[in-house]
Amino acid sequence: MQDALFPDDEPPERPQAKPGRPASKKPVAKAKAGGPKVNPLAPVPAHLELAAALPELARLGTSSWTYPGWNGLVWDGDYSDSQLSKYGLAAYAQHPLFRTVSLDRAFYRPLTAAQYAAYAAQVSDDFRFVIKAPALVTDATVRTETGRAMQANPAFLSPELAVQEFALPALQGLGPKLGALVFQISPLPTALHSRMPELLQRLAAMLQALPSLADDAPDAVIAVEVRDPLWLTPEFAAVLRASKATYCLGLHAKMPPIEGQLPLLRALWPGPLVCRWNLHRMHGAYGYEDAEKLYMPYDKLVDEDLETRTTLARVINATAKAGHHAYVTMSNKAEGCSPLSVAALAAEIQSQRAA
Repeated sequence: MQDALFPDDEPPERPQAKPGRPASKKPVAKAKAGGPKVNPLAPVPAHLELAAALPELARLGTSSWTYPGWNGLVWDGDYSDSQLSKYGLAAYAQHPLFRTVSLDRAFYRPLTAAQYAAYAAQVSDDFRFVIKAPALVTDATVRTETGRAMQANPAFLSPELAVQEFALPALQGLGPKLGALVFQISPLPTALHSRMPELLQRLAAMLQALPSLADDAPDAVIAVEVRDPLWLTPEFAAVLRASKATYCLGLHAKMPPIEGQLPLLRALWPGPLVCRWNLHRMHGAYGYEDAEKLYMPYDKLVDEDLETRTTLARVINATAKAGHHAYVTMSNKAEGCSPLSVAALAAEIQSQRAA
């Protein structure tokens, strides 16, 4: 099984489909009274073909959807950030390649069941949400709005808050449209680096306190993403396995490249895949601001990472072939434009399946 998921031989190079902007933009049509306030771009034939060729269990998407620069890629015209925040999800979900999205705003403040239900009402029954747990639970440090550390967080890895402020509201609001609950553990203060056995015990207690998802959200997965390589140990894998959780493949400059994280997935194989491709590895540990300056308005691929894309496609195909769900979301800061990254990843998945 492991050989099928992580083969040593590289697939032969093939032409990459590069679907992009249509040759010409349609004039922006004003929304009709009572109609949608954000209109999706008409489906591109190449995207329809790629979507039809994807494994049924593989869901691709982006991190959030509030980007005016996606005009001509996802939207049919120029919309403001606020318009897209309020009304863009329904249009986003009509893109043929987008069957999931990472709802990152939950990291900054817990959402209510009613807020989750409002999101669920905007998408089809086939759509699934990847939700980030609030920093209230996953950050060992209490921070200011600018991210500056203030003090130790007494609620870090709290089972009670993980259930009441995250798992239950998401489950109640999204129901079967819940795809993954992701606990992204923020970088640890240096003082905690020597206390990993204690942290693993606390993580296990939190994960094991979570409610069962099987009845109300049968496709849902619980996953843990980390931002410190020191988590990547057999003991961490054992905690995940015993808690019926999985590892969220976090492609981020703070972490080893994808090849360095695959051993942990091997330890949990076979099982579902959750991957969040957050930041191109060239930007270093604190590269979000640099990536933002280079890539805005996020309307084209700037720094393609063919190696990561090829390996990730292989893992997605193997996961789906083994009968498990694969949830993969991509940030604009991964390659410059997440809709085009999704399309390029879908093309690589299709190419490998054809081979």
